[in-house]
Amino acid sequence: MSTYYYYYESLVGKLLLVSDGANLNGIGLPHGKMKRQHELSWVNDIQPFKKPIAQLEAYFRGERKSFDLAVSLSGTSFQTSVWKALKKIPYGKTWSYREVAGYIGRPRASRAVGSANGLNPIPIIIPCHRVIGSNGSLAGFGGGVRLKKSLLDLEARNS
Repeated sequence: MSTYYYYYESLVGKLLLVSDGANLNGIGLPHGKMKRQHELSWVNDIQPFKKPIAQLEAYFRGERKSFDLAVSLSGTSFQTSVWKALKKIPYGKTWSYREVAGYIGRPRASRAVGSANGLNPIPIIIPCHRVIGSNGSLAGFGGGVRLKKSLLDLEARNS
């Protein structure tokens, strides 16, 4: 099975989109620890990304509040439960790591939620940028705090 990629020039910089041809498998951010590059064996092809790009463009214009895309997530059951919870955070709102932990029924797992949040393979689509520290700080984001603030500001303007 082939892995496909495409670099999409977005409002926040160049995003690496990754797919198995049917599902979106990853988004690499332009900066920070979530910055990614394609592998040499991957196939550069825009075709698997037409729908994701259209939805991302609508999101960056403030016209799309959620995503309707086929995704494939690879992680532990705890990680996938966190990633599913992130999709429940309303557009323009934030939850603390503690709130996410409570939502998944693990109220003492705030740090583990933070770790799973940081390993989210599909940022923006799965809105890990909406998770903040209990004190309101923009604690941690794989694309850097500046990008996190940009995404939160975009959503605040369009809520």
